[in-house]
Amino acid sequence: MLISKNSQSIDGPSLKRHFGGGQNLLSLWIAEPYVELAPEIVAALGERAGQGWYGYETRTHHVVGSFWQWMSTRHNWQGGTNRTLISPSVGTSIGVLLQTITNQGDRVILQPPVFTDFKTLVNANDRQVVRNILVLGEDGYKLDLEDLEKKAADPATRALILCNPHNPVGRVWTPTELSEVATICANNSVFVIADEIHADITLEAHRFTPFATVANQAGARWAALHGPIKTFGLAGVCDTLMITDDDEIAERFQSVSSQLHLTRNNVFGLAAFEAAYTQAGPWFDEFRALVEHNAALLRHGLPEEVGLIELEGTYLAWLDFRALGLEVPELANWLALSARLALSPGHWFGREGAGFARMTLAAPTEQVADALERLHRAIATRQRSDREEHDEL
Repeated sequence: MLISKNSQSIDGPSLKRHFGGGQNLLSLWIAEPYVELAPEIVAALGERAGQGWYGYETRTHHVVGSFWQWMSTRHNWQGGTNRTLISPSVGTSIGVLLQTITNQGDRVILQPPVFTDFKTLVNANDRQVVRNILVLGEDGYKLDLEDLEKKAADPATRALILCNPHNPVGRVWTPTELSEVATICANNSVFVIADEIHADITLEAHRFTPFATVANQAGARWAALHGPIKTFGLAGVCDTLMITDDDEIAERFQSVSSQLHLTRNNVFGLAAFEAAYTQAGPWFDEFRALVEHNAALLRHGLPEEVGLIELEGTYLAWLDFRALGLEVPELANWLALSARLALSPGHWFGREGAGFARMTLAAPTEQVADALERLHRAIATRQRSDREEHDEL
């Protein structure tokens, strides 16, 4: 049984910084599990700590091999001739790739509303952000392929950062959608950086499609970013992976990583990485079932004034508060001060996220139920206040 973690102890300082305090706030904003992690991983870390020696340790082929065994079994994707390189984080991989495949002043396509660090990384590397905005309709978010083709045709546009499954809107792009992206990028010499760190977390009938499987058919150049950090809640311990079939890109990536000494091993990270992929499958299946259950609870329990963008992947619900008619700062304040909820404000993910908020479902069901009760109470209080104000007039 998955047990709650004390979120106050995990992100207490961040609560104060982002939400003006932490007292009585229900924290569901960080994209990590708020549950006890797999006992197999905890045991592996304890065993490694018990060895009492923490010096240099060689990364064996079993570490990366455990990842490919997982991907083969879970997603029918084999490593084959792909190059698989170690990186401290997804952000590190994106930064290094931007330096190796683009030049200062080049343009990089993002698809907002999207993970906030993408824009930061592009700007920090002196590249220019090009916005290929996702289109929100009655059936959820869609790719604007016509606009993508127009933006990709600019010779200064050299790369696209693709998020699949998409954080925060929860889309799992279909093979057809990915094929169309691959074709556009191949025809315009745009390199695709596919952030696939949420690959394992797909819900119900939706299935993750590795961009690599469609890129090769279209002739698109690509790199995919993976690892156990979201699947198993190991962002503070484990490295991530950069995968590509492009030997030139792999060599450049390895060269920059060596220059910056980004490939040092962490003995605990090695133990957790291998234990996760080889032993923690049953825990993950239970964890994903919890997310499915929480998504259903949210779908049927939200106040009618709050919408839910249908969740296909990730454990991050994208909530639509636009019917409340609150401006960006008002919504953030209302969520924290009235609903007593710490959720990620939608505008963090780009101006297209104004009026939305992101909430993690990787938490015990009672916490999700508590969040629903808080929303109902806050909206009822707001409506009562509006009626009283109207009566006074």
